[in-house]
Amino acid sequence: MAIEPSVQPAPPQAGELGATVPYERFLDCVHCGLCTAACPTYLERGDENDSPRGRIYLMRALVDGRLELDDQVLGHLDLCLDCRACETACPSGVQYGRLIEPFRVELRERLGVGRGARGLERWVIERLLPYRGRLRFALGLARLAQVSGLDWLLTCTRAERLLPRVLRAMRHQLPRFRFFTPRLPERIPAEGKQRATVALLSGCVADVVFRTTHHATARVLARNGCTVLVPREQACCGALAYHAGLLRAALPGMLRNVAVFSRIEADAIVVNVAGCGSTLKDYPHILREAEALTEGAEREAVRRALADAERMASKVRDITEFLYALGPVTPRGPIEMDAVYHDACHLAHAQGIRSEPRRLLEMVPGLRLVPLEEGEVCCGAAGTYALSEPEMSAALAARKAERIMQTGAHAVFTANAGCLIQIQRALQQRHYHAWVAHPIEALDLSYRELPPPLPQ
Repeated sequence: MAIEPSVQPAPPQAGELGATVPYERFLDCVHCGLCTAACPTYLERGDENDSPRGRIYLMRALVDGRLELDDQVLGHLDLCLDCRACETACPSGVQYGRLIEPFRVELRERLGVGRGARGLERWVIERLLPYRGRLRFALGLARLAQVSGLDWLLTCTRAERLLPRVLRAMRHQLPRFRFFTPRLPERIPAEGKQRATVALLSGCVADVVFRTTHHATARVLARNGCTVLVPREQACCGALAYHAGLLRAALPGMLRNVAVFSRIEADAIVVNVAGCGSTLKDYPHILREAEALTEGAEREAVRRALADAERMASKVRDITEFLYALGPVTPRGPIEMDAVYHDACHLAHAQGIRSEPRRLLEMVPGLRLVPLEEGEVCCGAAGTYALSEPEMSAALAARKAERIMQTGAHAVFTANAGCLIQIQRALQQRHYHAWVAHPIEALDLSYRELPPPLPQ
């Protein structure tokens, strides 16, 4: 596509595209291309427009008025997973996440265009996924379909082709559901001498689909001398909506979480989902961007929350980050397995946490970590990406599954709910039997001296 030569214009004014993005962030990129080797969509397509530097160039050209926004340009921007692997690779310190995320918000909120901007996908993101009760009801129906054989019938008769594309994509992402797991109590006391008090984020999708991981997290924290508080008033962290560019859908939950967690007396706010953790840590950035997109009472609420958001974000810790720094009790129960660790994007790239989960897994007797090729390349989950970009999501899931299968390992650990769903599904489709779990679940079983579940 033809783009006019770049001449730095005056900064965008309020209401213009790019107004929430400091123009200097575009200029940080020197277009060296080192990011391309880390970008999943560029690895798959080899198209410069689907690389980080290409997208930065497109965004800047749109802001400068040198390029018209059309479906082709929008497609390149929407194909980005927001995995932020480019930030790890970049020698210039380009804050790509702080470019693509607010830019997407402006496209959705101001222009009403792009991924998740309208229709059934937007309804799922805004009205279903953030609400535990609604999601539990919907997934109850899905479990009934699995148990009754209706799910199998949809596949065999190819009747699923009659479903809307978004529902087909959701169905393909669903795990095989386990039996009902009760909610955590509001307070779990520490075992032995108390070393810390922590608040635990239970979230939305994770609390419904992976509640067993929350229980494992609480048990491990209690075993390590932590009193665990699980406030009932907390809400969805807003990650799914915000990463889709739907800030106004994310904002009420964000403001509620700031109010709830900022008044809790705790040493840390512990999160066991990488995408949620990175979003909570980014609340101050996100709320400052929200000031430019809100008005009246809503803007005033955002402004009042900013100081509390700064204090709250400073306490947010991933469970592996917190536990490793605390100094964990040595687990005793053996787990004799070869395992691989997949770096969840928003843990490795957005939060810079890589060694801690590996060090914790290495403490488990008998558990042998083997190298995973492209361990830091996105698996294609990326929040609701599988709903809006199912082809690219499936291609990246297949790529990840192939790398895992090459190792011969029968345990796969990763610290994000979306990655767990994506990888488990990809391996099952290839009839590769593996235990796919959060690292904290291995520690939990070792502390309790229980065997791991049979690979599925």
